[in-house]
Amino acid sequence: MAVSLKSLQRGAVAKAPRMLIYGVAGIGKTTLAAGAPAPVVLQTEDGLGTLDVPAFPLAKTFGDVMDALQSLATEGHEFKTLIVDSLDWLEPLIYAHTCAANKWGSIEDPGYGKGYVAALAFWRDYIAGINYLRDEVGMTIVQLAHSQIRRFESPESEPYDRYELKLQKHAASLAMEHSDCVLFANYRVGVTKSQAGFNKSVARAIGSGERVINTNERPAWLAKNRYAMPDQIPMPREGAWSLLAQHIPFFNQGKE
Repeated sequence: MAVSLKSLQRGAVAKAPRMLIYGVAGIGKTTLAAGAPAPVVLQTEDGLGTLDVPAFPLAKTFGDVMDALQSLATEGHEFKTLIVDSLDWLEPLIYAHTCAANKWGSIEDPGYGKGYVAALAFWRDYIAGINYLRDEVGMTIVQLAHSQIRRFESPESEPYDRYELKLQKHAASLAMEHSDCVLFANYRVGVTKSQAGFNKSVARAIGSGERVINTNERPAWLAKNRYAMPDQIPMPREGAWSLLAQHIPFFNQGKE
């Protein structure tokens, strides 16, 4: 069909968000996500614990993952949020699927990183699936991942360490590109200095266990958002999702 000026649209309609939340071990990512409206969990790791949330059986293959997405796309249901827990446990399923498709014994067999590049085709299949659920079914997508500390070679300064997604770099870039916000959950940490003698001081980290969600990139971590969020959002043990959702337009449509 030809495109004309008559097809121009005015006024933005907020879509359901595609969220990627990563953080240090035990920070409470799954509990946070479980506060989203009418959630269902696609498990690639056994991390639900005692949470009473509807969940697909633990996915053991990439085919299991795609079947779960297909069922949400084609079967009637009342779920409003898909939680994928977690991306870094989805990664080996994609590698196994890539190896089987190419008759490789290992993702390293092709050499020179070619296996990881080949795996991106299946990452894109997965992303197409969750995008369909967002665009056509209207589901919020919340993807969870663990963090790792990786050396960052900055073109503007000396190399330094920072928190990043615990994914192979090409997969991490693809996941971040297709997310409306990438949020880093961590404990708030302060530093105090004390004298150690001989005119030397020792820096010690201190913290109260307070948890926060970091929404914008800083030298110490990767993050982004398209919603003009404050740099940090509190992450209490209860009610954390509500504090986060108030900064996302989709969840506030029709509110005065």
